[in-house]
Amino acid sequence: MPEPTTQPGPATITLMAAGHLRDALSAHARGDLPTAISALMSIDPQSWQAIEHRLALLGGTADDLLHTAKELWP
Repeated sequence: MPEPTTQPGPATITLMAAGHLRDALSAHARGDLPTAISALMSIDPQSWQAIEHRLALLGGTADDLLHTAKELWP
């Protein structure tokens, strides 16, 4: 039986990083760009790579996620 061809993704997303991402999306949706940037800058590099990797698997980017959040959240 052949080996699977999928490559392992980067490190996992920490709970702290997930919280920062949620805060960034909420702030961006409210139009509070300084808070959104601050929250994004608080995400550790390994978690950020994991976030980008997962978004890429879904065919998206962080920019796409921010724009979608702004459109969907009041």
